[in-house]
Amino acid sequence: MDLDSIPWQPTQFDGISVHVYGSERSGGRTLMLVSMAPGCSGPPQKHLGETDVLVLRGGYQDEFGVYSPGQLVRYAPGDEHGPRAQGKLGGEPCVLLALAREGIKRL
Repeated sequence: MDLDSIPWQPTQFDGISVHVYGSERSGGRTLMLVSMAPGCSGPPQKHLGETDVLVLRGGYQDEFGVYSPGQLVRYAPGDEHGPRAQGKLGGEPCVLLALAREGIKRL
């Protein structure tokens, strides 16, 4: 996968872009790529169902740990966290492949 050729869509959060592969409105299931610039934080969120996150590039940390490329992270229903990309300004972004089975609620 050539991550540099992804048609990223900016979000309302500085330094965070997404590319949605698919989503189901009825159940909230979403498969997407997320790109976070170094040092940027995602919004605090609550997982409504199991969510799997695969770190493809860079790394991030949250209340549960620190994650590096190749690491698969599973969040359980009800888990709340605020991800923050690691790295120095101007460095490599953190890129994640996320599958939210029942959606995510911003806190």
